[in-house]
Amino acid sequence: MDQPATFHDLNGATVYITGGGSGVGASLTDGFMAQGANVAFIGRSDASEFVEQMREKHGRAPLFMQGDMTDTELLHATMNKTAEAYGPISVLVNNAANDKRHSLEETTTEFWDWMIEVNLKAYYFACQEAARQMQNKGGSIINFSSISYMMGNAGYPIYTTSNAGITGMTRSLARELGPQNIRVNALAPGWVLTQKQLDMWATPEDLAAHLDRQCLKEHLTPDDMIEPTLFLASRASGAMTGQCMVVDGGVVVTG
Repeated sequence: MDQPATFHDLNGATVYITGGGSGVGASLTDGFMAQGANVAFIGRSDASEFVEQMREKHGRAPLFMQGDMTDTELLHATMNKTAEAYGPISVLVNNAANDKRHSLEETTTEFWDWMIEVNLKAYYFACQEAARQMQNKGGSIINFSSISYMMGNAGYPIYTTSNAGITGMTRSLARELGPQNIRVNALAPGWVLTQKQLDMWATPEDLAAHLDRQCLKEHLTPDDMIEPTLFLASRASGAMTGQCMVVDGGVVVTG
């Protein structure tokens, strides 16, 4: 990863990332560590190999805690463990999500509950614990959303519903937590070509059609999300809260 921008106030910051061991989350872990931040993350899959890669690259390792973030008690326990290791969380990045394809017709109540737990509930309760740790000290919460709901995409209606909910939650929590100097913003990526996307859904036809909609004619990679996230985490965006920042190469228009 090239590092043209430096955010000096992130040096020594305590950063907690959901899903920080793969895909976009792994790039974020790398990016924050390059700034000198102390990074902890939760993930369902074993990320030991990635942790060792980060140790070799940065001379220190992120704190990895394996588990299911939809278990709120476990989620809060990992966030408390982060505070014990590095001090209270100053930056929360709600990144982990699941965009499993589905239709209205085939949706069961069990699948609905699971998708909402992964894509919205876990975000809410991570915000709850982060706000407790940030109370009277301030901090930055960054909730990853998606342009999928802005585009009205079909094929994963619970996912788009969750992302619309994330934006609404972000605006309300920004208002609630602002008096404590806690900023809450959303970041809405376009189609980021993680390995999962390439393996499961990125057909040549769909890639070509999406690129045709982008103003910038290069597909997005996980590293494209690093500096926008660092910006929202740092004092460089100190007057921003309650906003949804789109990073999609120019597909949707806001404002």
